[in-house]
Amino acid sequence: MKNERRAFLIAAGAMMAGALLPAHAAAQLEVQQAGTLRVAVYADYAPFSARGKGIDVAIAQSLAERLGMRAEIVEFPPDENMSDDLRNMVWKGHYLGRRPADVMLHVPVDAQFAAQNDKVAIFGPYHLETMALARNPARVQAATGSAAVAFEVFTREKVGVELDTHASDFMLHVLNGRLRDNVVHFRSVAEAAAAMVKGEVSAVMAPRSQLEAALKEQKQFEIDALNMPELRVKGWPLGMAVKADSKELAAALSEALADLQRSGELARIFSAHGVTHKLP
Repeated sequence: MKNERRAFLIAAGAMMAGALLPAHAAAQLEVQQAGTLRVAVYADYAPFSARGKGIDVAIAQSLAERLGMRAEIVEFPPDENMSDDLRNMVWKGHYLGRRPADVMLHVPVDAQFAAQNDKVAIFGPYHLETMALARNPARVQAATGSAAVAFEVFTREKVGVELDTHASDFMLHVLNGRLRDNVVHFRSVAEAAAAMVKGEVSAVMAPRSQLEAALKEQKQFEIDALNMPELRVKGWPLGMAVKADSKELAAALSEALADLQRSGELARIFSAHGVTHKLP
């Protein structure tokens, strides 16, 4: 997915904390329709958001509930880059007529990226995404050490990646392109994982959340963290974005998110979708 690829330029941020928003204050928040929190999430992006279900959808519903509102979920396809997505879904709207949301989820939290997008406020990291390798342990050893050691096996074994992602770029170019002939592309991480179950590839490189969700019923596979020096960005925090002048809404969402974390509901949402929650 395009936004996943762009997210590899992003580094970690800090969680805002606070208390629940008083119910009487909900009407004062900067939302487009009273009583409704319009939330933008990426379309066809399991396990986070796909056809009205997923981690981000559940988080959006829980946040809205804590603000005393109803969640209106808007699933949208990614544009060419994350800044375009923020323009289309947060501060301006799409030229084809789709109006923006009150808040967008799955936004990488990073000071430099935020400075480049000053029409929005980026805040509230709720999960640390990391790169990982799912593998058939009978065919691929644990991924440790440098890429020259960990990935040498892919000069003989096939590895699956999703099209137009950082995993694809990395596998095609690491070790001076020596693995290129054994890199197999799929339309999604789920399809790549299904191919591994069938034995068509021996491993899949992708964000850990997507691998865990796709393989939650397949206990015969291992999922390794990737800490090799060649992989410059190994993880990135996922957060939210609102219009830059929606300060009260940002504060209220931060408080609601902190409550989700304290209560354990945030971790339960991830667990219900087969994903290990990791705080930034």
